[in-house]
Amino acid sequence: MKKQNITLIGMAGAGKSSVGTILAHSLGWSFQDIDKLMEEDYGKPLQNILNELGDDSFIEEEASKMKELSKIQNAVIAPGGSIIYSREAMELLKNISTVVYIHADPKSIEERIDANSRGIVGLEGKTFQKLFEERENLYKQFADITVDASQKTPTEIAAEILSIVV
Repeated sequence: MKKQNITLIGMAGAGKSSVGTILAHSLGWSFQDIDKLMEEDYGKPLQNILNELGDDSFIEEEASKMKELSKIQNAVIAPGGSIIYSREAMELLKNISTVVYIHADPKSIEERIDANSRGIVGLEGKTFQKLFEERENLYKQFADITVDASQKTPTEIAAEILSIVV
């Protein structure tokens, strides 16, 4: 493996947390879920944090949380889907990890999540499909590897990532 960490990027609901937990367990590594870390720091749900901070400040806060992890090793990192709006954070992640884009069909993601209570940056005034289209090029731009999650379980996705990265 070329880098000491694996970072999973993709839309909310793509399976980053589920796949990340499986990957970390398989590798004997820690799992760093940035959304959960932010909720612990603020003591409230992600949607409440986003409502209070607004999109731009939320993205800055998420990027700041990533900087705190810059020295981490042997970790699977799952940042929020909006991390790709911070070039600085993504360059850091590319330096410390292999970045894997978990691509999932936007319709299947939207069926799995409640976008109104999820804390999704940039959704206001847009459809989920439009936001997906806006972000997809950024995910592809920063990814070292893209894995298609369509019709796969989190275990299958984790196994595919392991077969490529390890």
